[in-house]
Amino acid sequence: MDHRKSGYGAMFLAILSTILFLFPIYWMFATSIKPMSDLFASPPHLIPRDVTFAAYLENVFKNPYILGYIGNSFLIACGTMVVTLLLAAPAAYALTRLNLRGKGLILILLLASQMLPNIMLAMPFFILFSKLGLLNSFLGLIIANTTVSLPFAVLVLRPFFLSIPSVLDDAAAIDGCNKWTTFWRVILPLIKPGMLTVGAFCFLFGWGDFLFAMLLTTEESIRPLTLGLYKFIGQYGTQWNNLMAVATVAAIPIVIIFITLQKYIVSGLTSGAVKD
Repeated sequence: MDHRKSGYGAMFLAILSTILFLFPIYWMFATSIKPMSDLFASPPHLIPRDVTFAAYLENVFKNPYILGYIGNSFLIACGTMVVTLLLAAPAAYALTRLNLRGKGLILILLLASQMLPNIMLAMPFFILFSKLGLLNSFLGLIIANTTVSLPFAVLVLRPFFLSIPSVLDDAAAIDGCNKWTTFWRVILPLIKPGMLTVGAFCFLFGWGDFLFAMLLTTEESIRPLTLGLYKFIGQYGTQWNNLMAVATVAAIPIVIIFITLQKYIVSGLTSGAVKD
């Protein structure tokens, strides 16, 4: 009986925690479908009384600027994900299979880089990119975001390579495979959960970037959706329903990624946490 009560208690706490975590998302969506007259009602309406989707029609489907921002965000996020995976997977494999000097120092530097705030990189990037002609370019934003996601990706992928027995490399070498062929055809397919986990987070790094996009771009045709949200914040007020409508659209890819890849992300993070 006590075991059943403890199970009910744990279930209640889980449901309560889920409601608390999801309430901001619900409130964002509820605000987006309220008319301006209901936004400042006192007390606030938890459930919208007059539902309207005018904010979505005017600011998402009929606004070419917002559609352009969404396309830019997808391009930057996908570019960050692809470049990070192309660089991180071979780097993590090399740190586990090759006898490299200073391997411990490299890992310490990768860990230390995670502690540095992005603002410390912003000004050096601005000076460097201005000399290289990478300001106001998608390539510049992708490179900037990759520098943030790459150390994280290497650290997460490394335990996956460590979990694969080195005898597979030896067997592939006996069959005539070189290091690159072994990595590409034998080892890489075995760490699919890790690649999906890292790919999802790298996509989110690029999708949610604000700092680099604000400092490295001045042209509206290059700016992502995170900067487009500021169009609804003015000197004399904020268009909260329009802002929340666009923010809801911005959150949809994140929700889809985590729902679709939930099994791989959870297994990938737990596997990366216990393997050494």
